[in-house]
Amino acid sequence: MSSEATVERVLRLLSLLQRRPAWTAAELGEELGITDRSVRRDIERLRALGYPVQAAPGVGGGYRLGAGRDLPPLLLDDEEATATAVSLRLAAGGTVSGIGDAALRALAKIDQVMPPRLRGSVRALHDATETLAGTGEVDVDTLTTLAHACRDQVQVRFTYTSHRGVELQRRVEPVRMVAAGPRWYLMAYDLGREDWRTFRLDRMQGVEATTFRFRAREHPDPGEYVQSSVTASPYEYLARVRLHIPAQEARRRVPPQVARIEEDAAEGWCMLIAGADDLEWLALFLAPLRVEMEILEPAELREAAASLAGRLSAMASR
Repeated sequence: MSSEATVERVLRLLSLLQRRPAWTAAELGEELGITDRSVRRDIERLRALGYPVQAAPGVGGGYRLGAGRDLPPLLLDDEEATATAVSLRLAAGGTVSGIGDAALRALAKIDQVMPPRLRGSVRALHDATETLAGTGEVDVDTLTTLAHACRDQVQVRFTYTSHRGVELQRRVEPVRMVAAGPRWYLMAYDLGREDWRTFRLDRMQGVEATTFRFRAREHPDPGEYVQSSVTASPYEYLARVRLHIPAQEARRRVPPQVARIEEDAAEGWCMLIAGADDLEWLALFLAPLRVEMEILEPAELREAAASLAGRLSAMASR
């Protein structure tokens, strides 16, 4: 095997070790298509490069990537590693549009191998920095804790404040976090309700990963489930409105946390589905889209739109 192929395989091995907390030699060999002996050689290559790969003997043993005294040789010195981690924390918190999810994944990886002395520097710098952002800001430690829990498949407990202001203790099996506009959501199996639930991260307090592992359940698509949850429930009304605009253009104009956009049978049209407690607010949101639309349900939305139009007309006539 050429040296280039060996390097590529070792990098794939490193990626696997970062994906979950422990692997057996047989599992790694199956993923990489190599023998157990080759796995052991590649593990030694990673150790020679400075990666703290730990091995546990016995039937339940395996390999794991631990935190070491020094950073692996990623061409980053202490100052560069600290600056990278601080930047990722800020980006994961939503200060850099469009890269929050990728920043969170990178932060989870670098946090896993960063020495404790550098973690302290990162926290000090982050605590001394304040950013101005939109609503729904989330503590980055909550993001990191949940990211590790999703990856390691361990249960999480926390205090959750409902939309009615009621605080309840929850224990869940986390699956995936989804960023929708300025907010982050967690899709998880709620052990108390025995069903899938969506949780806003800015309403979670005291998030703690437990030592209880779980086997992954069959679950809905996280992105679709979260969007359906945040745009339809637990609101009093569920609105369905046809828009004379292609679905792709509607998704560009309508934030995903406000409404779900679906294809319509008629060409050039799409369906907007949104939940609301205040139908007049929804009518006020729809009006600036400036497209032909048809309110299918509820009838109260048509009444709210007519009432709003009447008051605006009276305002203009005065």
